[in-house]
Amino acid sequence: MEERSVGIVETQYLTCCEPPQELLLSCGEKLGPITIAYETYGKLSSNKNNAILIVHALTGDAHAAGYHQGSDRAGWWDAMIGPGKAFDTNKYFVICSNVLGSCKGTTGSASIDPKTGKPYGLSFPVVTIRDMVKVQKFLVDHFGIKKLLAVAGGSMGGMQTLEWSLLYPDMVESAIVIATNYRHSAQQIAFHEVGRNAIMADPDWQNGDYYGKTIPARGLAVARMIGHITYMSDHSMEEKFGRKVIDTERRGYDFSAHFEVANYLKYRGDSFVQRFDANSWLYMSKACDHFDLAQDQKLTDVFANVKSKFLVISFTSDWLYPPAQTKQIAKALKANGVDVTDIGINSKYGHDAFLVEVDNQSKVISHFVERIAKEAGN
Repeated sequence: MEERSVGIVETQYLTCCEPPQELLLSCGEKLGPITIAYETYGKLSSNKNNAILIVHALTGDAHAAGYHQGSDRAGWWDAMIGPGKAFDTNKYFVICSNVLGSCKGTTGSASIDPKTGKPYGLSFPVVTIRDMVKVQKFLVDHFGIKKLLAVAGGSMGGMQTLEWSLLYPDMVESAIVIATNYRHSAQQIAFHEVGRNAIMADPDWQNGDYYGKTIPARGLAVARMIGHITYMSDHSMEEKFGRKVIDTERRGYDFSAHFEVANYLKYRGDSFVQRFDANSWLYMSKACDHFDLAQDQKLTDVFANVKSKFLVISFTSDWLYPPAQTKQIAKALKANGVDVTDIGINSKYGHDAFLVEVDNQSKVISHFVERIAKEAGN
């Protein structure tokens, strides 16, 4: 176990929105009860002013740091959360919850519908980024926290962070927005649409009613392969794989995974289907595609009532969420006189940089959070 790890942690669960107090979703439907899977790291101060909410990306979960008993898999942002790390658990109380609609403990399409006793499947309502944030607020309220020192997340997590700053401006002291966009572009929607079609074209998908049967593994694996290509950069793929081959004798005169990069993508796809639900991928990707803070407004007008201080981070080689898109957010915030720290980090890792570019990112985040805590009187 890494020396500065938070150690052994346990996923916990909270149930909210019990009937007749169901959550009214953006689509107009009501949902409840809702189970929230979450983890916490560090200690909440007596005046409850040191809490940081971490929000995850499309296929993430509540396990952001430390280790589960009997497992050697660290949390997905373990390098950033812990004693002395960017989100220093000696100082801050860090919360991470699984989002609404996922399959990692929080209520989603794979959950049991209490009305039928069977998995929701496609009867689960379509959810939005705003719906996810509303559910997270129930968790924050559960701890009696009136104001979060920071909300932080990359990719889809960045979308949630933006939504937090708009939906609950008085609750967010600062927002750390990483490698994201204020709305999906046509290209970003297109990649997700291909992935969704790969899943729905799998005969085992059965219109979403595959629970207890054969899962649509082939379609989900292809969707993950497509996604993983967008997470890397041309430079990182060339450096890692180039044109290396596996079987030099056959020279690829068949349709097996001859190139190492092809074999790697197949591995990523096959391993993904063991830990994620196909329907959840459909719901999560659709939530990202429908996300649009501006809609019919100017982006500068959207941020007119924001009260949070912002740290906006982009990465030079990220072609899924290019720096120009992330910097549009910073520009619109600055136009409103918002306190914004806009940082572009030189990286070769593409969109995945927010997960693996630890050193430079840690310095920026730790200094920012320390400043925010000091200015808040913590």
